[in-house]
Amino acid sequence: MIRVRELVLTLLLVAAVPAFAQQNAGPPPDARDWSSLSSEQQRVLGKYKDNWNTLPPERQQNLARGSERWLKMSPDERSGAKQRFDRWKALPPDQQRQMRNRWERFRALPPQEQDNVRDNFRKFKNLPPERRKLLRERWNNASPAERQRMLDRLREQRQMRQEQRPFRNPQNQNQNPNRNRDRNR
Repeated sequence: MIRVRELVLTLLLVAAVPAFAQQNAGPPPDARDWSSLSSEQQRVLGKYKDNWNTLPPERQQNLARGSERWLKMSPDERSGAKQRFDRWKALPPDQQRQMRNRWERFRALPPQEQDNVRDNFRKFKNLPPERRKLLRERWNNASPAERQRMLDRLREQRQMRQEQRPFRNPQNQNQNPNRNRDRNR
């Protein structure tokens, strides 16, 4: 009985060897080979060189795109990005998770809604510091139901503003609006 079990176990191991070999056969098709990166990207991503082939393909793609963005930044932009990254690293994991979730929710919004969020953020940043503080306090002290009412009111106001704007056809923006009226006389 023991010999049969040993034989079966040996056969299973022999059959499994090709499967293990295939796992290490090479990078998946979506993976980026280290040598495909420019020398500048390799310099920026140097700390990943030794374990590059073990990174998931999606992570490799994200790092490659990030290095391209980094290389296109001015020194001031790089300094600001480094400061933001340092602040990010200093956050507790639960706050990092919350921020990732917010980012994912933002990315899931339709483009028009993303534009609205960006526009509201710019408006908020342009407010005097006292006004921003007051609005933050009001938001933080509001119940979830009150927050929803605030958001609903903002959406209604935005909708009313959009309805009051005259319709613009993007193709005719450079044309004189009186041109067609004059032609019909």
